Amino acid sequence: MELFLKLFVVFFISLSITPFIIKFAFILGAVDSPSKRKVHKIAMPRLGGLAIVLAFYVGVLLFIPESMYLKGVLVGSFIIAITGFLDDIFELNPKWKLMGQLLASFFVVSSGLYIKFMHIPFLGQVNIGWWGIPITFIWILVVTNSINLIDGLDGLAAGISIIVLSTIVYLSLPGQNFVVQMSLIMIFAILGFLIYNFYPAKVFMGDIGSLFLGFIISVLSLLEFKNVTLLSLLVPALILGVPLSDTFFAIVRRVINKKSISSADKSHLHHNILKLGFTHLQTVLIIYLISILFSLSAIIFSRSTVWISIIIIFCMLFFIEVMGEILELFGKNYKPLTKLFIKISAYVYKRDQNQ
Repeated sequence: MELFLKLFVVFFISLSITPFIIKFAFILGAVDSPSKRKVHKIAMPRLGGLAIVLAFYVGVLLFIPESMYLKGVLVGSFIIAITGFLDDIFELNPKWKLMGQLLASFFVVSSGLYIKFMHIPFLGQVNIGWWGIPITFIWILVVTNSINLIDGLDGLAAGISIIVLSTIVYLSLPGQNFVVQMSLIMIFAILGFLIYNFYPAKVFMGDIGSLFLGFIISVLSLLEFKNVTLLSLLVPALILGVPLSDTFFAIVRRVINKKSISSADKSHLHHNILKLGFTHLQTVLIIYLISILFSLSAIIFSRSTVWISIIIIFCMLFFIEVMGEILELFGKNYKPLTKLFIKISAYVYKRDQNQ
C-alpha cells in the first residue's frame, strides 16, 4: 500500500505542475514553432519534460533507493536536465549538448558503473579492462540521443519510454531493488505528464524531457542486465529497438546523402508512417505496437538458450531491414532485399513459363 501511495504522489506532482510549466514555457519563450520539418501546426510549449524531472526527484526523495551508483546517476541526470533546459530556451549548438551529455556520462562511469566483461558464447566471460569505459560512454550517448530523436509526435517518446521501463521492471522482478524503484518512479512521473502530452498534445516534453528519459533509461539498462556484460546489452538493445533502429536509419540515410549526422530531416520512422496515410494517433499506436514487439522479443531472448537467442536476433534484424525498406528509412533507392525478392520472383515466373 505504501508503494502505491508513493507512486501516486509522483504521478500527482507530475500531473498537477504540468499546467504551470506550460505557462512558464510561454513566459520564457520556450516555444516550438511550426516548420516544414515539424508535424504540428501551431506554436507549442516545449518545456513539459520539466514536470517529469521534478516529479522524478521527488520520487527519489520518497523512496531513497539504495545503491552505490545513486549519487552518480543523480548528478549525471541533473546535468542532463540542465543541458536540455538550456537547449529548450536557447537552442544550444550540438557541440554544447554533446559536452553536457559527456559530462553527465562521466559522473555515471566515475561511480563505477561501466561494462566490465565481454561474454563470448561457448568461451565465457573475458575481462575487457579499460575498453569498457568508452563502450559505456557510447552506450549512454546513443540511447540518450535515440530517445531524443524519436520525440516527433504527440506522446510518442513518453509512451515508448513507458514500454521500455515497464519491460525493464518485468525483467528485474521479483524484488524491489534499485532498478525497479527507479523505473517505477520514472514511469509514474511520465504518466502524469502524458495526460497533457498525448494526442492532441497541449505541451511537448522538449529536450529536457527526451534527453532526461534517454539518460535514465541508458543507465538503468546498464544496471539491470546482470554484471554489466557486453553481451547482456543485447537485451536492452532489443527493448530499445524502435529508437535505436530509427537512429541507425537516420545515420545511414544521412551518410548516404552526404549530410551531417546531426542534420535534421523529415524521414524518421514516424514521418514515413504518416506518409503512408495513417493519422497522427494511428501512427503513434503503430509505433507503440512495434515497441511492444521488440520488448517481447527481449523477454524471450533473456530466457532462451544460445541457439534460440541467435534465431531471435536474426529474426529481429530481418524485421528491421524489411521495415527500413518498406518505409524507405534508408532512402528511396536502398532496397537490397526488395530487389532480391523481385529477381527471385521473376526467375521463378520465367522458369514456370518455360515448363
